Amino acid sequence: MPDQSSRGPARYYLAMDADAPAPPFAPLGRPVRAAFIGLGRIYDLNRLAYVDNDDVEVVALVDPSAERRAQRRGDWADAHVFGSIEELVESGLEVDAVEVLLPIVLHEEGTIKCLENGWHVNLQKPFANDLASAQRMMDAARRANRQLRVMENYLFYEPLRRLKEVVDSGDLGEITSYHMKMVASGRGGWDVPGDTYERQFAQTEVGRGILLFDDGWHKLSTAIWLFGPVREVRAWVGSTEVLPGVAVDAPTSVVWEHESGVRGVWDVSLAIDMYLRSDYYTNDERWEVTGRRGFARVNRCTGRGIQQPSLEVYLDGEMRSWHALDDDWASSFRDSGRHWLRWLRRAEGPLLWGPEEALDVLRFALSAYESSANAGVGVSPRSLT
Repeated sequence: MPDQSSRGPARYYLAMDADAPAPPFAPLGRPVRAAFIGLGRIYDLNRLAYVDNDDVEVVALVDPSAERRAQRRGDWADAHVFGSIEELVESGLEVDAVEVLLPIVLHEEGTIKCLENGWHVNLQKPFANDLASAQRMMDAARRANRQLRVMENYLFYEPLRRLKEVVDSGDLGEITSYHMKMVASGRGGWDVPGDTYERQFAQTEVGRGILLFDDGWHKLSTAIWLFGPVREVRAWVGSTEVLPGVAVDAPTSVVWEHESGVRGVWDVSLAIDMYLRSDYYTNDERWEVTGRRGFARVNRCTGRGIQQPSLEVYLDGEMRSWHALDDDWASSFRDSGRHWLRWLRRAEGPLLWGPEEALDVLRFALSAYESSANAGVGVSPRSLT
């Protein structure tokens, strides 16, 4: 992976106030005292980074549901449980960092409370529903001199990391195109609490769809991670009613051009009656990068639709396949979380994502909505304020 030190915490702080010196981050140098804020479905994946990890001690679990608190307490025998962030604050318990796993509409309020109490924050994506909310969180982090990270587990999914290595190696030659395919299915996968879907469908009422904005956040992140800043976005966001009064944002097509000249295409489809084998969400995803000399593709991630090696590279008339990569989607949560905890303890590597990078992803998503609302006109993410 190329050096990304320029996209680390110093870049973040300078972005907040160009006239202020960048406060250096002092690694804790000891195990992180951590708390989980929110114990819903996604907790099952985020907790994996904390299990049998000498870099962290889980000291608190916070959730308004007594049932969830009782259920999750068995994971951490010594952790204290609380019904709210306020209760945790009032307890006086020593906490260094928190996993904020709240619904998107509560991100700003919960994150700012945590930052103002002196805790570093690992925030579940998407960052925010709008740029103003994201900026307020960034400003709060700057005032508190605490680290704000927007977790992106896809950057730690081994097949995608290997894809990036292939792209960065130059073996494919000059990159000519980038394509992503996503098919959302209505059958298969794990059980998701009804209130989770209620919150997601409520998001559609404010123009933030479950496929383009929520799950799609990952896809837009991988595009920026692979090929850098985006110059222009064009999109056509569709809508399909899946229940009376409930619509999903598909079919959707997004095309864009990076500042490097690489062009990308993302096709979002809905196959509501299709059964998809998955231990997690019913989402079939594929990535393909084409260069002048060959192509590389990742065949799956969350689900197991294509029963082929998770990474394949076609070069000089030969197909090379990777059969032994860690392609369990849950592993990407584990490795992203471990990266965060190592960073807090030792300051190893970039945050992936720091708030400035996450802001780039948010601008990318909002540009797609802006374009679609204006008949597919090209929109520059940098033009959004």
